[in-house]
Amino acid sequence: MISHVVLLSLRAGHDAAERDAIMRGLAELRLPGLLSFRHGLNIDVEGKSAEYPYGFSVTFTDRAALDTYLADATHRALGARLVALCRGGGSGIFVADLDIEAVE
Repeated sequence: MISHVVLLSLRAGHDAAERDAIMRGLAELRLPGLLSFRHGLNIDVEGKSAEYPYGFSVTFTDRAALDTYLADATHRALGARLVALCRGGGSGIFVADLDIEAVE
């Protein structure tokens, strides 16, 4: 499984309604191998990511499903809107793609 984790360094005064609309759009994507989408405020309990107050994660069955998502036109359009809300544009977005292994 792949966990696609995205943290957002949102501009001060960003349009929260636009952010929420983008999150709804991502949540509505129906692509092969896309298992779940979750988003929310970063509560930064350990004090290590305060510059990223919001984020989301998407779980995929495998790398091929992630690649399909990354190439999807709707995802790309929503991503462009998200970039416009972040400090420094694309540099205000942190992405980690974790290859999750089951522990038995």
